[in-house]
Amino acid sequence: MITSTRATVTAAIRRAARGCDRPLRVVAGGNAAVPWELLHLLDEAAPHYELFMLNAPRGIPTRSGVTHVTPFVGPGMRHGAVSYLPARLSHVPTLLASRFVPDVVLVSVSERLGGRWSLGCEVNILPAALSVCRAAGGLVMAESRADVPFTYGDGELEGDELDVVLSTSPSPAPSHPSTPPAPPSEAIRLIGERVAARVDSGATLQLGIGAIPDAVVPRLTELRRLGVWSEMVADGILDLDDAGALDRDRQVVASFAAGGPRLMSWLHTNSRVRMRRTEIVNDPGRIAAQPAMTSINTALSVDLFDQANGSHVGSRVHSGFGGQCDFVVGAMDSPGGQALMALRAWHPRADVSTIVGLLEGPVTSFQHTAVVTENGTAEIMGWDAKAQARHLIEQAAHPSVRADLWEDAAELGLR
Repeated sequence: MITSTRATVTAAIRRAARGCDRPLRVVAGGNAAVPWELLHLLDEAAPHYELFMLNAPRGIPTRSGVTHVTPFVGPGMRHGAVSYLPARLSHVPTLLASRFVPDVVLVSVSERLGGRWSLGCEVNILPAALSVCRAAGGLVMAESRADVPFTYGDGELEGDELDVVLSTSPSPAPSHPSTPPAPPSEAIRLIGERVAARVDSGATLQLGIGAIPDAVVPRLTELRRLGVWSEMVADGILDLDDAGALDRDRQVVASFAAGGPRLMSWLHTNSRVRMRRTEIVNDPGRIAAQPAMTSINTALSVDLFDQANGSHVGSRVHSGFGGQCDFVVGAMDSPGGQALMALRAWHPRADVSTIVGLLEGPVTSFQHTAVVTENGTAEIMGWDAKAQARHLIEQAAHPSVRADLWEDAAELGLR
């Protein structure tokens, strides 16, 4: 391990680029843990490279010579051309060992504690990337910052796992800023109430970020012995912990986190939290082993066959499969588990119904326990196809489109 300056970092990147007869393949931490300083130094030192990130935020390099590669498109990669690799999140480590073996890996880490560093709030696919890169003789570079929490689990790193460590100042702004949530709309409030009503004490939660989880979590604070096995955790987990709703005998298991300073402080050296790699957290078998696993996901649209699209707007990729497939399958196999698809029946920005006759684009997941909207709850599991369509039309869809959906149902043989 080399404690480095910016000059030595630049020199190391240039050596890696000169020794490669193609554009460098670079994996960098994404979500809320972008190693911004290292990324800027890379962009200055390498004329051409392929940049692999999950959910990349705005501000990443977008110039000519930089090719974006990802299985989950974030705001920073929605500007135009991107090499999209369709894959559920649990399969991404396999992609890194075959399709995209990295020459360079860039990560954010905590300050050193007890002789180790930690990947902090972004473990996810990074342990796999580090392992593959080192096995291939690549370069692993870390940016150490005081605002990165030291978390326990698969993100703890020994010095010999890092080639370069650059100490930098705390990031001036989080990759995905955490702002006080706006008061929920009436539609979101109703969805939150309906989803929360289906959760009992002792359940295991998959938590997320956004308006719907923000509306669900405050309604769970009266429950007790809740577990968390979730791809990500956000600020809402603090409400559950403050209220005593979490089971203190069970570790909170997640793969990455996004939120404000209080969440980062809560994560720091918290022995009740384990940040695990994607191969563990997103393994449907391990998800299914959690008691009453309750997966709460959303989508852009759901059709009358209960197929959900959470990744594409028309023919344009908006995000990707992510972990939705993994958690839907795992939750459905969990004893007492349920996979809930929660979304507004009417998309206010696009001004269209989110319940449609038949999806025209890719399917992200299908066959959930129930679909929840502000209009009601469409029970899916255990009902035949015609009954599922009827429930979606009568209980979930916006009243203004129900007549059209009945026509679609007839054409699809669902009436």
